[in-house]
Amino acid sequence: MPKTAVVAGSTGLVGNHLIQILAQSHEYEAVIALVRKGSNVIYDGVFTVEVDYHRLADFAENLQADDVYCCLGTTMKKAGSKASFYQVDYTFPFELAMIAGKNGSARFNIVTASGANSASLFYYNRVKGDIEKAIMKLNIPNINIFRPSLLLGNRSEKRMGEQVGAAIAKLMNPVMLGRLRRYRAIKGANVAKAMYRVSQLDKTGAQIYESDKIYEISQD
Repeated sequence: MPKTAVVAGSTGLVGNHLIQILAQSHEYEAVIALVRKGSNVIYDGVFTVEVDYHRLADFAENLQADDVYCCLGTTMKKAGSKASFYQVDYTFPFELAMIAGKNGSARFNIVTASGANSASLFYYNRVKGDIEKAIMKLNIPNINIFRPSLLLGNRSEKRMGEQVGAAIAKLMNPVMLGRLRRYRAIKGANVAKAMYRVSQLDKTGAQIYESDKIYEISQD
C-alpha cells in the first residue's frame, strides 16, 4: 500500500538527495518536504510545507506520515552558539519525533553522526548522543538512526573544513580497514539511499547504522 513520507532538512546535503529518491519511488503516494518560511523551494512531485521550527507543534496536522525522515543538522560555526546548535540538532528533531509518535507514524529515521555519545567530552558528539537516547524513548514502532562519518558531496554553502576533510578522505579511505571502516567518509547520496532502503524493511524497535553499514546498504 502506498505510503506518505515527511522529510525535514530537505535542503541539506542528505535531505536533497533523499527527496529525489522518494519522489521517484513507487512506495510513496505523497512526499512532504518541510522548508523554512520564505525559502521559496520547489521540488518536482513533492508537496512543500513552510514551517516555523520554533512552533512545530502548530503544524502537526501537516506532518501526518507513515515514514518521517529527519535530516536536520548544522555546525557550531554556522549556528553561532551552543544554544542555537542545540536547537537545530536536538530541540527541533525531538519535537518532530514527538509529533510523529502522536500522529501514529510507523517509522522515524534520523541522521546523527559517527561518534554520537551522550557521555562524550565533545559537545557536538554529546548532543548527537542525547537526541538518539531521547528519541529511542518515544512510542514509535521503528526508529532508525544513521551515523555517517564525514559527509561528502556538493552543498549549497561552502564549508572549508569539510572541503579539506574531503581531500584527506580520498587518500585515507582506501587504507581504513577493519574496525576503521566505520570512520570512512561517505557521500550524502549514499546515506540518502540507505535511509530509503532501510525504511522499506519490515522491522520494529530501534536500529543504529554506522557509516560502514550505511555504505554497504546503499550499494546496488
